[in-house]
Amino acid sequence: MDGEERMASAARNLTKVGAWVLASRPKTLPAASAPVLVGAATAYAAHAFRPWPALAALSGALLIQIGTNLANDYFDFRHGADTDERVGPVRVTQAGLLAPAAVLRGAWAAFAFAALAGAYLTVVAGWPVVAIGTLAIAAGLAYTAGPFPLGYHGLGELFVFIFFGLVAVGGTHFVQAGVFAPAAVWAGVPMGLLAAAILVVNNLRDVATDRAAGKRTLAVRLGERAARAEYLALLAAAFAAPPVAIAVGQAPPALLLTLGALPFAAVPLRRVLREGGVALNAALAETGRLELAFAALYAAGLAIGRH
Repeated sequence: MDGEERMASAARNLTKVGAWVLASRPKTLPAASAPVLVGAATAYAAHAFRPWPALAALSGALLIQIGTNLANDYFDFRHGADTDERVGPVRVTQAGLLAPAAVLRGAWAAFAFAALAGAYLTVVAGWPVVAIGTLAIAAGLAYTAGPFPLGYHGLGELFVFIFFGLVAVGGTHFVQAGVFAPAAVWAGVPMGLLAAAILVVNNLRDVATDRAAGKRTLAVRLGERAARAEYLALLAAAFAAPPVAIAVGQAPPALLLTLGALPFAAVPLRRVLREGGVALNAALAETGRLELAFAALYAAGLAIGRH
């Protein structure tokens, strides 16, 4: 089925609610929820866990991710990066399932609701939350919008590592504990690496259409072989991070539980190294599940090792 046929099929079968769910890109949401889980666990290990701030942090992270996805849908359409030749999941703006203006309004609405969660967290944890939230929303927009869209200049992985790793974990810890802790920085590293791996799969799948549209992702700049090597390196570094943290005395030995997520890495790694195109849609979801499994085991290790 070519791109036009897929979009026609999507238009026939999706309800309006279904179109909005598709636009939110559910397979990418583990990148937002997993680091919050780990940040809540670092706070628990420090005897500082607070359920309501943790829940607000989760809500804010998911809303920023959804807002970023909607903005990406709109601005990629405007830039001509989403075309009938796409092999990834249908994009609602390009497919005509939702009006471009509606998608942009949806992005702003998601960011506005995220700001409400941030307002509560500001009351709880102080003004640093304003800086964290403002930077996160600005970066979500700057990924595909503005005069220098990050995703179009090979900076996507760096953006994801910082905001879906260090900032998400560290910020979640901060709104509960009131301090930025080294344990949260260490925990943010593997989470950021795994979130970046999700983006690598996306960019590897779309390398042909991105190249044609002038979207200079790392996969376009360096080539498909380098992108596959990048994916392998990100997974290897993520799994190496907990043993290193243990070795330098920054994490409990129970964090070796994260090695139990290795089976979740085998299938997407094999797929990324051997396949391409539409087959990588499955790898995208599988890498999301890997990040969730890794986060759950990281959290469990911190809970077990709490003093």
